[in-house]
Amino acid sequence: MILRLVAALSLILGLGLPAQAAQVRLKDLVEFDGVRANDLVGYGLVVGLNGTGDGLRNSPFTEEIMTNILERLGVNVTGEQFRPRNVAAVMVTASLPPFARAGSPIDVTVSAIGDSSSLLGGTLIMTPLNAADGDIYAVAQGTIIAGGVVAEGEAASVTQGVPTSGVIPAGATVEREVVFDFTSMQRLRLALRVPDFTTAARIEQAINGNFGTPVAVMTDAGTVSLDIGATGAPSPAHALARLENILVEPEVRARVVVDQRSGTIVMGEDVRIDRVAVSQGNLTLRVEEAPLVVQPNPFAPGQTVIVPRTEAAIEQEPGIGLAEVQEGASLSEVVAGLNALGVAPYDMIDILKSIRAAGALHAEFIVR
Repeated sequence: MILRLVAALSLILGLGLPAQAAQVRLKDLVEFDGVRANDLVGYGLVVGLNGTGDGLRNSPFTEEIMTNILERLGVNVTGEQFRPRNVAAVMVTASLPPFARAGSPIDVTVSAIGDSSSLLGGTLIMTPLNAADGDIYAVAQGTIIAGGVVAEGEAASVTQGVPTSGVIPAGATVEREVVFDFTSMQRLRLALRVPDFTTAARIEQAINGNFGTPVAVMTDAGTVSLDIGATGAPSPAHALARLENILVEPEVRARVVVDQRSGTIVMGEDVRIDRVAVSQGNLTLRVEEAPLVVQPNPFAPGQTVIVPRTEAAIEQEPGIGLAEVQEGASLSEVVAGLNALGVAPYDMIDILKSIRAAGALHAEFIVR
């Protein structure tokens, strides 16, 4: 087994070729200062449900909002007793994109907050959407596309997806614009989505090389400052249109991410390990209950007795032996070698955790 592991690792190490790092557009690496979306939220009512709405006895806020809507429409329902099952109270959320203008449509998400079992086929009544400052920026209304389905009968029911949540594509209309004087900006900050000093320095070099003059300065690992006036562009929009497609090679930290629930392992190519020896095996404890029923002879006095009978065994599968991994081998090569020997993902995770505990794994180890 040791010879098989070493042979597999030697084959992989011999065939390993250095990969060329990919270049990424600047727009996919940074966020531009001020160019951001704003979250909106509203409280509304969905009607037209096929008996899957809120039980008004358990959701009094649904009756309150329904009463307010009817009274605004000129219908007096004060003191009336009504218990419809085709309405549901919902929370409506949306994201107001940057530079959205009045009249622009945006998508909205609708989620039930009462005991409604499904929003399938419902229609959202006109709902104002507020931002964090309390002002109304959009109004939503339309037919909901639910994210699931429910089938039920007298004794059983089946649910697929999430029928209590849905979306309305282009279901809201922007009524107010976010005040932001973008054209008067003289300096613009570029915020890296993944802060890194090397990546920030490369962004600075790429921008200055593209414009032919030092217009960008790295201020820290997550920020690059751009002097818009020095770019010679007629407006900040022209400057961003030119630099957002500049290609930059990002620097990625050596990182290993494992998910123990699904057995998923994700690793970067820069992960390295020191010289280390690995051995792994499985221990299985098996206990089986096989009770034996003993009955008396026909017409004989006595009673039926259940005699317990238990079979217990401990089985140990043969491990991969004690295998040595040479210093400087990448983790991807080691895992590929273990993979070639049929090591299960869960066993591979245990091996990686043990290598890290031994201090031989040079990477950020993240367990989810």
